[in-house]
Amino acid sequence: MAGRSSSPARVLDAFDLAILRIVQRDNKLPQRTIAEAVNLSTAAVQRRIAAMEAAGVITRNVAIVDPDAVRLAITAIVEVHLRDERAATVDEAKALFRAAPEVQQCYYTTGGTSFVLIIVTPDMRAYDALTRRLFSENDCVERFRTLVALDRVKADTAIVIP
Repeated sequence: MAGRSSSPARVLDAFDLAILRIVQRDNKLPQRTIAEAVNLSTAAVQRRIAAMEAAGVITRNVAIVDPDAVRLAITAIVEVHLRDERAATVDEAKALFRAAPEVQQCYYTTGGTSFVLIIVTPDMRAYDALTRRLFSENDCVERFRTLVALDRVKADTAIVIP
């Protein structure tokens, strides 16, 4: 699923939470295996997963690719400071960052930094070209600061589900 549905919020029960804990670690696990783990029928698990997808609880089913395997050597954490925080400026920056495939994650933040981005590129030359396009030549951006990751100590997509 690409984004949130307009349907009303789904109230998650203990079975839904247990299913989410499992599928966020391995969404290719057979539904009968999930059903056994949470003590439900396979059909009930299938219905619950479909309902959580329709409600936007499960937003996407994706494969996590190792950046090294596809020669993406540079991971940069970038702090972006906009020239102002007017809605039009922020919206323009959001659209630009959202559209850049090299931007793996983008957070609109508080505390003096407008955005924090996680960017992945094959090399410094590509990173430099990207920074020119997204930041240096962008009138919305006042300044930016780059932190280059030396080692990917932990990169996870799972969230803690109570």
